Amino acid sequence: MNTTPSKTTDLSKTDTPADDPEKNSADAAVTEDPTATAAPAEATDEAAAPAGATDETEDDGLEPDDLEADPFTEARHGVGAGATAVVSAGLGIVALTGAWSGRVAAERETLMGQIQTAGGSSAAQQISEIYGDAWHTTALVNGLFAVLALLVGVFVLVRPAFGTPATRPQPAWIRAVALAGVALGTLGVLISVGMYFDLFLSLPVAGTPAG
Repeated sequence: MNTTPSKTTDLSKTDTPADDPEKNSADAAVTEDPTATAAPAEATDEAAAPAGATDETEDDGLEPDDLEADPFTEARHGVGAGATAVVSAGLGIVALTGAWSGRVAAERETLMGQIQTAGGSSAAQQISEIYGDAWHTTALVNGLFAVLALLVGVFVLVRPAFGTPATRPQPAWIRAVALAGVALGTLGVLISVGMYFDLFLSLPVAGTPAG
């Protein structure tokens, strides 16, 4: 009876990459970096994006300060304060030169003095009623214009410190004109006070009749 030796399998023996070249190549393909295929996809997405998309994104990021200022807005800036400063300077000039309202008030006082002294009065009373009252009325009206010029000029100078803060500083020419109004108003007040209290020129004094 012939017997053949039984075929046994050695389980401890394992295949190595050198023994199985096909398996080795398959494992190397699986273990490759997955990001290697992602780069072409990103490049394709960037190429497919519209050419104006980047420009629109940059335009949306612009700040209002980066845009060119409106010339009409620049022209309107400081118009009210500038006009008020000019008014202050004008009132100061009127206070120094005299206004038609002051002349009218002085002529009225002169007429009233003539009426009061028509029935007979001393020379000193006539001087006071006809000349002195008209002089003092002119000083009072001029002083009123001077006070207005002073107040308006001061208002223009201190206005930026109150209320809503301005987006831009007050122009230099506005402050200069307002300072001129304040100076003229102050000078007008001093002159008017001197005129009213007869500090510069006193009223005439009637001489004593001879005899």
